[in-house]
Amino acid sequence: MPPEQASPTVRRLRLGQELRQLRERRGLTGARAAKELGWSPSKVSRIEAAKTKPSHDDVQAFAKLYKCDDQKLDELLGLVVDAYQRGWWEDYEGTLPGGYTRLLGLEAEATSQQNWEPQVVPGLLQTEDYAREVILASRGIVRITHSGVRSRVEARLDRQQRVLHRADPCILHIILDESALMRRFGEPSVMRAQMEHLIRLSVLPHVSVQVLPLESLHPVNTGAFIHLKFAAFDDVVYLEQLYNPRFVEDLEMVAGYETAFDHIRAEALDENESRVLIQRKAMMWGR
Repeated sequence: MPPEQASPTVRRLRLGQELRQLRERRGLTGARAAKELGWSPSKVSRIEAAKTKPSHDDVQAFAKLYKCDDQKLDELLGLVVDAYQRGWWEDYEGTLPGGYTRLLGLEAEATSQQNWEPQVVPGLLQTEDYAREVILASRGIVRITHSGVRSRVEARLDRQQRVLHRADPCILHIILDESALMRRFGEPSVMRAQMEHLIRLSVLPHVSVQVLPLESLHPVNTGAFIHLKFAAFDDVVYLEQLYNPRFVEDLEMVAGYETAFDHIRAEALDENESRVLIQRKAMMWGR
C-alpha cells in the first residue's frame, strides 16, 4: 500500500488538544477564552473536543488571543488543512456506526495497538467469509440490509489492507480468549480457514497473536478493547458495544487499560504456544 495521507480524525483531535493546552498555559478557562473571542463557551468546548471543525479565521483568532508566534500559527493552520481532508473510511459512512468510523480515522495514524478480544477473532485478522458471518450474526438485533452487509465486509477488508500492509505498518499485539477460536460462525470450513489465516498473519514481523487458554486464571474481568498509541498524540482506548462504541481518553483510565492488558498477557500462552493451539483448533474444525 502507498503511504497514507495524514488522518483528518487525528489532525482534528491534535488541533483541539493543542488549542486546549495553549489556553491552559495562558491561565484561561474555556468560558473566559470564549468571552474574549466573543463566542459561546460551547463553541470553544466543541472545537477543543474535536466535535466541530474550526475555520482558518477561528484558529487565527485563537492564536492571537494566546499570543502564538508565526511558527506556531503555521503549525495550527496546517492541522486545519489536514482536518478538512477526506479519509478513505468516509466512503463507508452510510453503513458503518459513527464511532467505528472514528476508530478507523484514529487507526490510520496509530503506531501500535493492543487488542484484547474474548469473543471473536478481531476484525483486522478476519477472513472475508468469517467477517461476513460475524456481521450476519447481528442482523437479528441490529438492522442491516444486504447491501449494508456487503459494504461492511468491504470496509473491513479495506481496513486490513491499510493497517496491515501499509508502508509503515501499525504494530499489533492481539490476545484472544481460547473461546473465540471455538465459537462457530458459518460452516466448519469457514472456521478452519479462519484459523489457518490467523496462523499466517501471526508470523508477520509486526503482528503478535497470543491466546489466553480456558484453563488459565482470568486476571481481568473486562470486555473487548483496543488501546491505540500514537507518536505525537495521547493514547486512546476503543470499547466496542452493541450500538454506540465508546472512547476512553482520560489518561488515568487509559493507563488502567494498559495495566489490564499486561495482566492478560502474563497469563496468555506465548506466541509459539499460541500458534500450536490455533493449529489444533484448525484441525478440530476440519473434522
